[in-house]
Order: sequence, then C-alpha cells, then structure tokens
Amino acid sequence: MEAILGGGMLRSWPRWLQSKALWFVVCLYPLARATYLVLAGDLVNPIEFITRSSGTWTLVFLLLSLAITPLRRITGWSGWQQYRRMLGLYAFFYVVLHLTTYIWLDQFFDWGAIWRDVVKRPFITVGFAAFVLLIPLAITSTNAMMRKLKRRWGLLHQLVYPIAILGVTHYWWLVKKDLTQAMIYAAILFVLLTWRLVKRFGAAKS
Repeated sequence: MEAILGGGMLRSWPRWLQSKALWFVVCLYPLARATYLVLAGDLVNPIEFITRSSGTWTLVFLLLSLAITPLRRITGWSGWQQYRRMLGLYAFFYVVLHLTTYIWLDQFFDWGAIWRDVVKRPFITVGFAAFVLLIPLAITSTNAMMRKLKRRWGLLHQLVYPIAILGVTHYWWLVKKDLTQAMIYAAILFVLLTWRLVKRFGAAKS
C-alpha cells in the first residue's frame, strides 16, 4: 500500500524539495500575487479581491493542515508531519490579513458598523467565531507551550475541527450564486473528518 501511494517515492525526493524553508516561501505566493495585482492596477475592486482571496487561502491552508495526518498514515511517510504547524500558522496569517482588510480598508475602523455586521450577518458571525477560536491555537503552537500544556494541548487543538466547519460554513454562506467551490471545500472537509471518525472508532473497537 505504501509503495502504491508513494511513501517511498516521497522519501526519495531531493532534500531541497522537502525543505520547510522552500514550502514556507511557496506559502507566501497568494500574498505575493495579491500584492502584484494591486500594484499593477489590474483589479477593479482591490479591497474586495484581497478580502476574498485571503479568506479563501485561510480555508485552503486550514484544510491542508487537516490533511497532514491522513497523508502520513496513508503513505507511511512521517515527513508530512513537519509541515502541519507551518500550514496551521499560515491559515492564521491569512485570516488575520482577511480580518484586517475588512476592518481597516472596508469598514475604516467603524466599530459600530463592524459590530452590527457581526450580529446581523450570519456569515460574518461564524467567520468571526472561527477567528476567535483560532487565536489560542496560534498562541500555543510553540514547542514550549506544547510541553507546558501537555495533554491539555491536544485537547485544545481539537478546536481545529469546529473551526474548519465554521470556516466552510462562512465561505458557503458568503457565496450566494455559484456554490461549486464551496461544495468542493465542504466535500474535502467531510472526507477528512469522516476518515478521523472511522479511525477513532476502529481503534476503540480494537
């Protein structure tokens, strides 16, 4: 199974291709692309583009971080594990960019209007809830916090599951017409969560 799914092939990749530094730079591509398009003046509504793009990439990185454990188990290559924390922190980075763009460039720090949006617009409510829940995960992402919290660290970081559900819900409710992309993200999340449930119940029975 491992050979079929590429575990051996992945281990044989050149070291530079497995480098975290390389993938750290690659993960900055969405930001670099958005910056280029804004500076080039090719966008009709740059604020809307940055808001939507950063929100989309938040969800992408969140789902990628959730995919690490299944990839490790399926391929048998433990090297996937080294990328999980980085992907999670990039999800937090892009959600901060997403929220900052909305608060600063869209609402101009009009806290009254922002609060009304959070209360009255369901997609903003669930999106804001997801952001709040991500904060303790980002704060406790260091090795020092992992050692300090011990078992509680694992329990705390299980918040990533409701966060992902809230993130997909936020995206689904935001997109009013073409739901294709939202359905793809929802399907990916469903597969990732179902895989975990099957593994957990299978382990409990054995």
